[in-house]
Order: sequence, then structure tokens, then C-alpha cells
Amino acid sequence: MEYEVVIGMETHVEQNTISKMFCQCSADFFGAEPNTHVCPTCLAMPGALPVINRRAVENAMMIGLALNCKIARHTFWERKSYWYPDLPKGYQITQYQYPIAYDGYIDVDVRDSSSGNWTEQSYRKRIHVRRAHLEEDTGKLTHIGGSSFVDFNRAGVPLIEIVTEPDIHTADEAYAFLSALRDIVRYLGIGSGDMEKGAMRGEPNMSLRPVGTEPYGTKVEIKNLNSLRAVRESIAYEVKRQTEVLNSNGKVHQVTMGWDDVRGVTVMQRSKEEAHDYRYFPEPDLPPLDVSDAWYESVHVRVPELALSRQDRFTQTYGLSAYDAVVLTRDRAVAEFFETAMGGVPARAKAAANWITGELFRLMGSAGIDALKIAPSQLAELIEMIESKVININTAKTVFEEMFATGQSAKAIVDAKGLAQISDTSALDKAVQDALDANPAQLKGYLSGQEKLFQFFVGQVMKATKGKGNPQIVQGLLKEAIEKRRPLS
Repeated sequence: MEYEVVIGMETHVEQNTISKMFCQCSADFFGAEPNTHVCPTCLAMPGALPVINRRAVENAMMIGLALNCKIARHTFWERKSYWYPDLPKGYQITQYQYPIAYDGYIDVDVRDSSSGNWTEQSYRKRIHVRRAHLEEDTGKLTHIGGSSFVDFNRAGVPLIEIVTEPDIHTADEAYAFLSALRDIVRYLGIGSGDMEKGAMRGEPNMSLRPVGTEPYGTKVEIKNLNSLRAVRESIAYEVKRQTEVLNSNGKVHQVTMGWDDVRGVTVMQRSKEEAHDYRYFPEPDLPPLDVSDAWYESVHVRVPELALSRQDRFTQTYGLSAYDAVVLTRDRAVAEFFETAMGGVPARAKAAANWITGELFRLMGSAGIDALKIAPSQLAELIEMIESKVININTAKTVFEEMFATGQSAKAIVDAKGLAQISDTSALDKAVQDALDANPAQLKGYLSGQEKLFQFFVGQVMKATKGKGNPQIVQGLLKEAIEKRRPLS
């Protein structure tokens, strides 16, 4: 029998606030010694009371707006019973009945699963968002032999949990959703989205049903996936596993699975809890959360143009390919660098894109664009100098490398080193005549039909002018001089 997979995603996004969700402990704990970013509040000491982190609330509102959600103007906090030792209170402070953001959607581009590039099978998919709510993160458990160790540095760090509707039907769509969500988190500047460091964790809730039927199958959750690849591969494996169970007349059980990345298999962790198991009730130590019109508007104006919208604008307004648009908009700083480097001239869009995705990315390596010495306006100046034939493309690459290393402008480097292109026909004509005089054998070969030798002479002239000869003028003068030396028939 053929089955359809139905997937809803739960994604936890760790915020990069200075302090934790309900206390003043530093939230910048990565790499720190265990249990050094803790205080009486996040350790649940008697008498310690939580205080709401305003920035964390604003971040949740921003991501809600970016996901086209409605923002709740009145909500409150709830306690969720939590049976694991990585939260010392024995419960998690969260939002259940009234999330800060709800009823939204995200459009994603689903591309070829092997290359990530556009193909004829690529398409755009709308995935509806049920809710996005605030809560606190747990600590980290480490199991060694027969002992377990807990690090509470992460306990209490602000989290945003985003829950989709079951609109996802392939592993590639789940991959595209998480990739787009990570881009949004980074564009908003509210978190790193680094899945490998646990700053964003994806959890597919999936079931299989016979194609053409409406009822959902039994839901299985895959917990705490820490890479986009793991999301894609774990879903593909679980589809295969559940298909084999159903085709052998077996029964799929509602459980929580983990992903063994080494073996490439899912493993059962525990039976799946239901909402009533968590025994939600209002948090008595925190006041309700009310969002005024002024507060809402102050957050709304901070939401920037996002990656997908920029991709569409770059292709439609600037005529860039889908590939170039995607590469340039993955990082907000790169997208803004590109638009400034165009110098307000849409006709330069392709040139700016080529310089950024080629020479700039090559020299930059893994460093961030914010650390560059070169400004986008300086790249714009370089492109203008090429267009006005002050320098040729080969010289421009040399100039760009020095710009990248020193931060100097293209004009300053060209003037200091005398790199301006030679367009004086009298100076170039002498170099042309010298090249023909010095290479009679090659001239004879060209005149007898070996047309590839023309580039040999271009190279000789460029060598004589130290690469500064205007290529178009050089080629015109060469053709004219060679024809004058062609024997009369």
C-alpha cells in the first residue's frame, strides 16, 4: 500500500538575550564551566521570584510578526509539570492557553534535496503556523557510565517554540521550513539559529496514512534534532520504518523517538505525553502580560524585509538568477552590502553579485562580512572604474585583493601604483608593432590561417603594457596592423 506522510514541526529557538528569561543570570553560557551561570531564581531556591525579560517578549513578538501571526494583546504564564532533573523547579514556566503569537504562516522554497539548487521540480510551499510561545529552556544532562550529571547554565534561557499545522508532506519540505525559519531568526537578530550548538532544535511530529484518506495515522515525535541534515534523514528513515510496520500488519505506537546520527536510525526514548499529563495551571508568581498599542508598534517597525521577500525583489527588480538571489539573501548583512555596492544603479546588479559571490566570498572564507575592512561603497567605486575603462578586469582583481587586505579605496591603489588602463592609441600602437616585429614566425602562422595565434599577440601586447592596455583598443589596433602586413595576393 502507498502511504502519505503528514508532518507538523515543533521548533525551539534559543534567544540571544543578555540575561535569562526570568532572572539576571548571563544567557551567554556556551563553553562556560558547568553551573557557573546560575542564581537562586534559576536554581529554584525557596523565596526566589521570577521577573519577566522584556527583550525576550519583544523578540517573540518580532518572530510572530515575521511569521505573519496575530499578536496576543493579553496573555499569561503557566506552569507545565516537568519530570526530568534538568529543571530544578520540577516545572517549566511557559504559555499554553494563550501564546504570544498565533494563526500565522511561512512561505518556503522547496528545492532539490541533493544540491539545494533550483530545478524544474522546485516549488513554493505555504506552511501554516499554529502558535509561537515563550518559555524557559532546560539544563543539560550528560550520562557517563552509570552516572548522570546536570549543568544548569542553560536552564532558564529564553526560548520561543514555534508549532506548525500538519502541512508538511516530505522530508525536503521539513528541511525547507527549518532552513527558512533559521534565516528569519538570523535576520531578526534574535538568535544564532545554530543547530549544532543547540540554539535551534527541530522536532517533527509525523504519521502515515493511506494515500487518499483523511484520518491521521498514529503520531510519532522525533526529539531534539540538531542539524538540517538530521531532520531530513530522520524523517526519511521513520517513513521507511513505519511503512514496513504497517505493510506487515503491525501497529505504530505513539512514542517519542531519538535520532542516532552514527547508525542513521531512530531509537525509542519514551511513550508520548498528552497535554493533560503536564497539568498546566496559571503561574502565580508572574503577572499577566499585556501588550499596549504603543509597545506593539515599537516592535512592528523593527521587523526588516526578510530573505524570501528580498529574493523575489532581487530577481524581479534586478534581474538576478534565483541562485544568485538565494546566495545573496541568506545573510542580512550580505544582502545589504550587495544593495549598497550597486551604487543605486540596477544595471550594476549582476556585476556586484559576481564580485560578492566570487572574489569577496573567496577572500572572506568563513569570516563574517561584518569584519570586512572594505566598505560596499568601495566595491561600487571599483565597478564604476571598470565600466569607465579606467582599469580592466584583471587589474581590478589585483586591486580588489589589496582593497580587501588594507581597506584602501580602489582609486587610491590605482593612483599609487600607476595601474590605470592605457587607452592612448599612440602608446599602444608602438607595443603592437613591437609584438609583430618580435614574432615573425607567429605572424606568418596567423596569416596562413592559424587564427588562434591572434590571442598570442594580444598577450604579448598586454605583457608589454604590464596588463594595463585597454583590451578592446589593443585588439582593434592588432587587427588593423596585421592586415597591413598581409601579403598582396
